Amino acid sequence: MGFVAHPMALRYAGAACDGDNVRRARGRRFLLAGDLIVPIVHDDGQIARPRHPDRGERAERHQEGVKPGNDDLIPMRPLPELPTLAKTNRNARIACARLFVTLTNLMLRAKVLIACALLASHAAVADSYPNRPITLVIPFAPGGSSSTAARSIADKMSETLGQQIIIDNRPGAGGTVATRAAAKASPDGYTILLVTNATLGTAPSLFDDLGYDPRKDFAPIGLIAATPNVIVVHPSFPARSLQELITAGRQATTPIPYGSPGTGTLNHLTMELLAHRTGMKLIHVPYKGASPALNDLLGGHIGLLISAVPNAHAHIAAGTMRALAVTGAGRSPLIPQVPTLAEAGLLGYEIPLRWGLAAPAGTPHPVIEVLNRALNTALSSAEVRQRLALEGAEPEPTAPAEYAMLISRELATWSDLVKRAGIKP
Repeated sequence: MGFVAHPMALRYAGAACDGDNVRRARGRRFLLAGDLIVPIVHDDGQIARPRHPDRGERAERHQEGVKPGNDDLIPMRPLPELPTLAKTNRNARIACARLFVTLTNLMLRAKVLIACALLASHAAVADSYPNRPITLVIPFAPGGSSSTAARSIADKMSETLGQQIIIDNRPGAGGTVATRAAAKASPDGYTILLVTNATLGTAPSLFDDLGYDPRKDFAPIGLIAATPNVIVVHPSFPARSLQELITAGRQATTPIPYGSPGTGTLNHLTMELLAHRTGMKLIHVPYKGASPALNDLLGGHIGLLISAVPNAHAHIAAGTMRALAVTGAGRSPLIPQVPTLAEAGLLGYEIPLRWGLAAPAGTPHPVIEVLNRALNTALSSAEVRQRLALEGAEPEPTAPAEYAMLISRELATWSDLVKRAGIKP
């Protein structure tokens, strides 16, 4: 029974062939052919197990003048005439090199064509956008500071974009209902959303089933402005300062009810952290927006509320509610007589409310850039800045990437605080 290596394997390996014989390596099951290792197989397809003469047989043959290696010549079936090793290797290498150069050039050309097509597509999108009205979803009730801030920039943005921006107020669950719906809107730039560090920061830290991910489901457009909140009480409430409120909360036999615009809002979480840090006994009363909560405080239905400064400052001035402290780093120009939390004796608090704009994830980047430029142009307007000042807010123009980093940073901060404080919704 003879041994044979596959003819095509030998052809490409460039193995030496002398007619009916082919040389194999000592003690191996493979032909060492050029740069390849080619298996030797039996006629029936089984891998060969070459015969190794023992040392005695080798010594005897040496004495008889048999050259080493002659025993390794094994009868083979005739093979077709093969090209020489050098010629085969050279031709193959040239062919491979030409093929590689051709494929590389084709790939580079394809990449250039794709890049040009994308640039042209982006330019076309930016040039044609917007060609119909844009809907701005506000996840809070009309009349609140968030709604006022959004409306203050909508008109100016409409002038820049050349299309109307339609305001759509959708209050509920601290703004999370409308935020969830907006996340599922078509990412074409014709639905944008007012977001806050509550809807994209505190609420995701409190709830596992919100139905949206602040990092994955939204494309930030830019910040609008920031303003502090204020802790206020009804005139009949016994506390006249923050320290008196803390003392009353610690000594209360039943929790003191307090109101906020909704569960998961920045107002809600600020009071929960305050209660956790000071040991006050408080119970949360969530409302569907700022105005209903404010009305219940004015009516005496609740004694304690945390509210946006713009919503409360006129009532504070009128004496229909009493302010205890603001949550920003500095005093509000609307109520300069009211101390900050730090000035009132509670250090480590600086929690302004921030408003911004975002679009559903997947919105083309050129569209985001167009909206960002329109927003920042509106914020540079003296008219808009004046309207924001009336709300106690400072404009904060940013780039989309900068706003995305701020959202991630605040989300991480609130998540850590909620875990450490053990706050539950």
